[in-house]
Amino acid sequence: MNPSKPRAPTRRAPGRPGTDSPDLRSRLIEAALDCFVRDGIAATSLRSIASQAGVTPALLNYYFGSKLALRDAVFEERLMPAVKILREHVAQAGDDAHAMAQSFVRGVFGVLQAYPWFPSLWVREVLCEGGALRELLLSRIGPDLPHMLAGRFAEAQRQGQLNPALDPRLLVVSIIGLTLFPAAGAPIWRQIFQADLSMDDLANHALALLGHGMEPKHDP
Repeated sequence: MNPSKPRAPTRRAPGRPGTDSPDLRSRLIEAALDCFVRDGIAATSLRSIASQAGVTPALLNYYFGSKLALRDAVFEERLMPAVKILREHVAQAGDDAHAMAQSFVRGVFGVLQAYPWFPSLWVREVLCEGGALRELLLSRIGPDLPHMLAGRFAEAQRQGQLNPALDPRLLVVSIIGLTLFPAAGAPIWRQIFQADLSMDDLANHALALLGHGMEPKHDP
């Protein structure tokens, strides 16, 4: 054989996919995530995911077996890591209510910068009635983070460090409203105001509102 002559590419025999593409499963999950964010989980078929990934439906079925299993993989391997980052960010804030609120806000916008698909998926599949991820989110993540935040806000209020007119539970709701909603609605308000505000701009605005609203009242 002439050593200078290039070898013809080796063709894999038909059957199960080879193991020489370790990133293929991840690519399939990314394709599913793209379709879920764009079209919604209920409206997405395995065939459309396969088309997005540039593979056959049979290959997608080999790796996951069903759309339900693929949805669970997206939840575990994409959504859960994003939530874990936020949890860890808030846990580092300590017990100071203002520091905790700031940590949550900065943490949310940090997650949105790393995972720009998060707000759209959250609104469509968690917030909206009938969303495909709502029950999964409640069962796998539960209310622990909102309860922890509300509990710390309530303790700060008892110590006179937080505006007594606030409801600690609704303060958590307000913080979510000042972070995820502006990010989810960005395509609309950017068009309305012809503004391309950054995540830092949104975070600073939210913290300015929270900072004044959370301050305990002082007698004149």
